[in-house]
Amino acid sequence: MKARIHITLKNGVLDPQGKAVAHALHGLGFSSVTGVRQGKYLELELSETDIGQARTVVADMCERLLANTVIENYEIDIDP
Repeated sequence: MKARIHITLKNGVLDPQGKAVAHALHGLGFSSVTGVRQGKYLELELSETDIGQARTVVADMCERLLANTVIENYEIDIDP
């Protein structure tokens, strides 16, 4: 089973990396870019066979290690 996790900064949290990327894109001539928010993407291979249990385990991983839940949100997609 594969879990895909998208981690993004919460609204209102400053994103200096996103600002740097936006600045670089403007420097390359991509002037239509009005903002960039940077995040993380992870893929996990799991031995779980139950989708519900896999989602619970991955959410626990996110809460305890993978995401800083004070400033980040996460979304989990599970593929059997």
